[in-house]
Amino acid sequence: MKWASAMGLDADWSTAVDSAAVRVRAGLGAESPDLLLAFVSPHFRSAYGQIAARLRETLPAGVFCGCSAIGVIGGGREVEQAPAVSLIGASLPGVTVRPYFTDTVDLPDEDASPSAWTSWLGLREADGPMHFILLADPFSANVEGFVGGLDYAFPDTVKVGGVASGAGEAGQNAIFVDEQVYREGLLAIVLSGNVEVDTIVAQGCRPVGEPMTITCCNNNLLLEVDGSSPAAYLQQLMNRMDDYDRTLLENSLFLGLEMDPLKGTQKQGDFLIRNLLGVDHQSGAMATGVSLHEGQVIQFHLRDKQSAAEDLQGRLDAYRREGRLEEVRGSLLFSCMGRGQYLYGAADHDSRMFQESLGDIALGGFFGNGEIGPVGASTYIHGYTSAFALFRPAS
Repeated sequence: MKWASAMGLDADWSTAVDSAAVRVRAGLGAESPDLLLAFVSPHFRSAYGQIAARLRETLPAGVFCGCSAIGVIGGGREVEQAPAVSLIGASLPGVTVRPYFTDTVDLPDEDASPSAWTSWLGLREADGPMHFILLADPFSANVEGFVGGLDYAFPDTVKVGGVASGAGEAGQNAIFVDEQVYREGLLAIVLSGNVEVDTIVAQGCRPVGEPMTITCCNNNLLLEVDGSSPAAYLQQLMNRMDDYDRTLLENSLFLGLEMDPLKGTQKQGDFLIRNLLGVDHQSGAMATGVSLHEGQVIQFHLRDKQSAAEDLQGRLDAYRREGRLEEVRGSLLFSCMGRGQYLYGAADHDSRMFQESLGDIALGGFFGNGEIGPVGASTYIHGYTSAFALFRPAS
């Protein structure tokens, strides 16, 4: 297994594509890519339909996929708001690569059996373990429904990916599938055979206060925690904070939900981070961006560039200690367009931290409208997150 990643930078799309293709070909050596991914900035929107044909000439691949993105990642760089093409090529011996595109309109019913999903995707149980790279259009795809179905039908597999970006309205994004350019829908790239995929999901928050139990709620309304209103708890918490954290609490406060009640002590990264939508100052209740249930353990979280960097470093360090790093051959990064220069004030932050921590592993990806990756045993769509997928042979 071999991976190579490169960035093409030029105001002319063909020059950008060709220069990236040359470096990917050099990185793969004598190997031809079984999978070629392209992430393309919207500056080349008028050429979306020509890019696949160009790559078929310059760097033929078994399967070609990709999408549009406001910022692209490759060759050790992160380029935002500028004309660029990121190419990632992978030689995958013993791996079957199958792209499956859907408009997500006709998903199997929620109570459909796992075999219904397997059949709908054109897969077979005999195909063995499989993993999914997902690319979706934010305006049209039912990403949550699709991901939920995959979790149900394929519970022991990895689903990771991102939501296309770079368009202000429906029909302007692009999803590439071989020679086709789709302006809506969702693409699942199914990998089966001699491949394992590990994930690192850095949500960029740090916990504040203590974990609490929801004692009263109504759907997404948080009414009581440990018998008191959440607003009252936050006021007590604010009184104990320094000025810096107090400012963050007023502007960058999020809710963390415990994902593994059997784990015991929860630490940073063990909570699913969701938005807080507003506070009723009269009742002390809070509106959240997620459905809640009584008995659920939650903890408030803060987000800033220091928290994001520390969270990512902690996730990378934990992965390095797991002892699988020497087997990794390539990686993908799906990052929020609210990270990068917008968050850190400098380019290449997460890519540089990844390579400084884990080594010179080929890394490519993009900044999107949402990131897809697991927390605990389930897969979610995230915001302000960097979701890494690391690929290694299964044997």
